[in-house]
Amino acid sequence: MTALPYLYLGCAVVLEVIGTSALKMSDSFTKLTPSIVTIVTYGAALALLAVTLRTIPVGIAYAI
Repeated sequence: MTALPYLYLGCAVVLEVIGTSALKMSDSFTKLTPSIVTIVTYGAALALLAVTLRTIPVGIAYAI
């Protein structure tokens, strides 16, 4: 097994943290820029998680 899926998983975690921070700054999606950052980063995190789950079992991915 290569380290690439773990790199994708790490990037997904970082993107989710950025998205969650932007969600707080978006003030219930009333501010445009933080709202766009939230949507884009959550989408990218989900896409990277989907790629990761092709290789890593779900239980391990969620534990990390």
